Amino acid sequence: MEAEASSFETSEMLARFLGSTPMLTESWNLCARSNVMAPQGFLIHEVGGVTYVAFSGIQSLDGLDPSCGNLVPLSAATAVASTVYDGGDGEMFSALRNQGDENILLVDAGLLQLFLTIYRTPVFQNQMFEIKKKQKPVVFTGHSIGGAIAALSSLWLLSYYQSISSPPSVICFTYGSPLIGNEPLSRAIHRQRWGGNFCHVVSKFDLMPRLLFAPLAPITTHLHTVLKSWHLTMSSPFLIRDLGVQLADHEKSELFHFVLHYVDVAARSHALGSDSYVPFGNFAFCSSDGAVCIDDTIAVVRMLHLTFASGSPSSSVNDHLEYESYVEKMSLRFLNRDDDELCESNTYEAGVTLASQLISTDHMHRPIKDCLRVARRIGPSPNRNSAELAIRLSKIAPLRAQIEWYKASCDKSDDHHGYYDSFKLRSVSKRDFKVFINRIKLGDFWNEVIDMLEKNQLPHDFPKRAKWVYASQSYKLLVEPLDIAEYYRTCEHLKRGHYLKHGRERRYEIIDKWWRERDIHGENDNNKCGKNRSKFASVTQDSCFWAKVEEARSWVEGVKCASDHRGLTGLWANIEKFEQYSRGMEERKEVSMDVFAKNSSYMRLMEDLRDLKLQLPYFSPQIPGVLDRKVLP
Repeated sequence: MEAEASSFETSEMLARFLGSTPMLTESWNLCARSNVMAPQGFLIHEVGGVTYVAFSGIQSLDGLDPSCGNLVPLSAATAVASTVYDGGDGEMFSALRNQGDENILLVDAGLLQLFLTIYRTPVFQNQMFEIKKKQKPVVFTGHSIGGAIAALSSLWLLSYYQSISSPPSVICFTYGSPLIGNEPLSRAIHRQRWGGNFCHVVSKFDLMPRLLFAPLAPITTHLHTVLKSWHLTMSSPFLIRDLGVQLADHEKSELFHFVLHYVDVAARSHALGSDSYVPFGNFAFCSSDGAVCIDDTIAVVRMLHLTFASGSPSSSVNDHLEYESYVEKMSLRFLNRDDDELCESNTYEAGVTLASQLISTDHMHRPIKDCLRVARRIGPSPNRNSAELAIRLSKIAPLRAQIEWYKASCDKSDDHHGYYDSFKLRSVSKRDFKVFINRIKLGDFWNEVIDMLEKNQLPHDFPKRAKWVYASQSYKLLVEPLDIAEYYRTCEHLKRGHYLKHGRERRYEIIDKWWRERDIHGENDNNKCGKNRSKFASVTQDSCFWAKVEEARSWVEGVKCASDHRGLTGLWANIEKFEQYSRGMEERKEVSMDVFAKNSSYMRLMEDLRDLKLQLPYFSPQIPGVLDRKVLP
């Protein structure tokens, strides 16, 4: 088999792309202009059909916001955001927050507040409305603190686009930006496959990208002095500057070594906690000699430490203002560099050696080389993993076939229970046990697929590949009814609550998302050309149909037992919604024939409802609107 491409070679390609694409220079040029022309604001410019939005690095004239350095829940954004300018987006960052992560997603309080201040302005809302209306690619960018606002803006728009099929590209370039959030936030971003949308350009000595590893209170005075000096230069780039005048050498040394200590602690930590700042996305470490790109979180933290440690107190301050030079040299370096070495020895070691030479000093060459070696992807490449999963998918096909055979036999059974109720009421038999085990094995397989995807071990477009979208959907439609049957068979609903809210496995929610976002060239399989099915489906097209039946049964029982008319009104309203839903499923023939089995839960529910409607005169005095059919259809 052909040897796997090393992760360095992929990073080298990304670095070359950054050096040659106009997006890098265009985004930096607009960043520099925003620093001069739009302090505490942003600029927008369109080039070649791409909209660039650059946030000024000068967002606070008095230094850092006092709340910077403190992490707060991302949900605070929804509480603070103005409903006037919500623009119909619903909850902000909902795609990140709706993942069921047991840890809280945290972001920097001060940076979040700066983003929300801009977000609430009519100017920003109007510009974003135009961007969303055009449906064209957008690049958010920013230097310094502006980079953090650009990152939050990108996360907001990516989250908004989750509800849109075939959304336009959203890319984020930051230059010398501080980190914005904790490890659960980083993990959530990578789960959404958004890591590749972010490129953080970091000069090897710059203080700002490392700053939030350290507590800010002890260095507040030094930081205010440095920020004022930076802001003066950023807003007046043509002035001759001498940054050393405002901070004495010993003060710069104190600041440098204080931050370096905490970066060192983070780099040595084996696990990054939920209460510490963690990077996400791609990091392009640059110097006057070139750049190398890394996307592994642990390796990024180590590189932030090693490159910073190779600098000096003065360079840690001065380097924050050198990005224009680095961007220019990156472009020239990658366009003009001799490729003979890489072409002659296209190996992982050659790549590591070349990269470490670009961004390290002599005494740090070995540690940085070791760090780049650690960043190498462990195990096969994503494409190879995908190919091996395809083989495994074919090998588990017999498990699915046995469940399909079980369904067919249940549909023909003389007890007329149907597929769902036969499994729910099953006896101890070899056939039923086999289906029970197959259900678990198939669930384990899809859990593993999703786990590999979230660990970036599968191709970026994996969830959009037709083979996997349709295979996962077919699995869900066939097997989830069995999971629902097991949930109610074991009375889990009495312990935890109904299945839809309290029992549904996360894999089904993710498969739902793949199905909603599938790219099938504008076709809609559920209703092609506006035509309904000519016959009933082989499997019910809503895998949660039986969970909704079970909830409806509990509402009917509630009506029989309830005495409070307000409670009865709510129960009747729920029953009415279910009847509308099930009637629509029947009319569109999106249910399978087992639903209509004589002794199925659905048919028994319909019988109970008919009996209940015969008692309407009893309920009418308690519930206004029953007799004139305002409550019950």
